[in-house]
Amino acid sequence: MTIVLALALGAAIGALLGLLGGGGSILAVPALVYVLGLDVERAIPMSLLVVGTASAVGALPKIRAGHVQWRLAAVFAAAGIPATFLGSAIGRHLPQPALLVGFAMVMVLAGIRMLQDSSGIGTACTVGDSGINWRRCAPRSIPAGFLVGLLTGLFGVGGGFLIIPALVLMLGVEMPIAIGTSLLIIVANAVAGVLSHLGGTGIDWPIAAAFVGTAIVGSLIAGHLGAKLDTWRLQRWFAYLVFAVAAYVLVDTIIVSFL
Repeated sequence: MTIVLALALGAAIGALLGLLGGGGSILAVPALVYVLGLDVERAIPMSLLVVGTASAVGALPKIRAGHVQWRLAAVFAAAGIPATFLGSAIGRHLPQPALLVGFAMVMVLAGIRMLQDSSGIGTACTVGDSGINWRRCAPRSIPAGFLVGLLTGLFGVGGGFLIIPALVLMLGVEMPIAIGTSLLIIVANAVAGVLSHLGGTGIDWPIAAAFVGTAIVGSLIAGHLGAKLDTWRLQRWFAYLVFAVAAYVLVDTIIVSFL
């Protein structure tokens, strides 16, 4: 029965990834905790397996199209990978209720980002034939990369809802390049996150394989169909769903912990 649930959840999370991009995975950890009954410590690396694999699949066409800024991805990853290990270490010393409350706060932040207009673009960096103004970029990209890595290690989220606004609004990267670059950053942080959790907890590999496998299939199918749908409307309704799940996590955690 658990494998069947893992297959169904993987397909659902994969469909959200295909339709909405990396932000669609924000429900992976709550689904694993409340539907499959895993504790947070085991749900986080499983979520990262899905996030990392799906992002790697999504990054391939972006790389072929040249929509990747490799040096900027390397800067984010260099700052984010150590922060991911740090976040994992911190998470191992926090009680599960604290992690769940923190995760609910991250979900609220992600939902707010989904409702905001990302059509604007910053001017801190110049990407293109003239290259990148690293003197202006580095002081912004390194802290942003560190924060994303920390959240990845702590909560098992890819951080796309933070990476893309940072690249577009703070650094002035064009949206197509920001999306491709963010996928590479997510892959690097997710791999680091899985490795950092391997020593502290065991992964149920049959469940993980079922979850990841159907997530990839669901992502590919939904990504193909999503081109025909109004993704902005989908994103708005998904943001409301994220708020509802965050409220449930908060209420349930408070009731279980204090009542």
